[in-house]
Amino acid sequence: MNDDGRTGEGSINVRAAPETLWAMVTDVTRMGDWSPENERGEWLDGATGPVVGARFKGYNRRGRSKWSTTCEVTEAEPGRSFVFVTGGTGKPGTWWRYRFEPVDGGTLVTESFEMRKALGAGARLLTRATTGVTDRRGDMEEGIRTTLAALKQAAEREA
Repeated sequence: MNDDGRTGEGSINVRAAPETLWAMVTDVTRMGDWSPENERGEWLDGATGPVVGARFKGYNRRGRSKWSTTCEVTEAEPGRSFVFVTGGTGKPGTWWRYRFEPVDGGTLVTESFEMRKALGAGARLLTRATTGVTDRRGDMEEGIRTTLAALKQAAEREA
């Protein structure tokens, strides 16, 4: 990813099949099991799983601040990729991508984000005031590392 302040990523090797990891990540009701910010998710509009166009709501918490975000699935290829955008395709905020690549002994999982635009001074101030986070990009990258480590632990335990 380029270093424009809007993107970040992390990867980890997991001793589990790509299909297993894809099923775990795309079950948005479980994301709170490993994410440091997301508490849970729920499918909307009768959706029951990850298909392009399906929407879900993610419930997040950071310190005392709580918020929810409606997301739209833009890519869902079993065992290979899962992509969604906060705000939906009509008003995109941040794209979140998961890639699953088979490697010897398991899968390389890569999680990345791309904010549509860099946070302005007002948004940075609001984020700092409501969540205590002074570097949102750095915080999101740390969140990726935490999420991937917890996903690895859960997947290898369940395997």
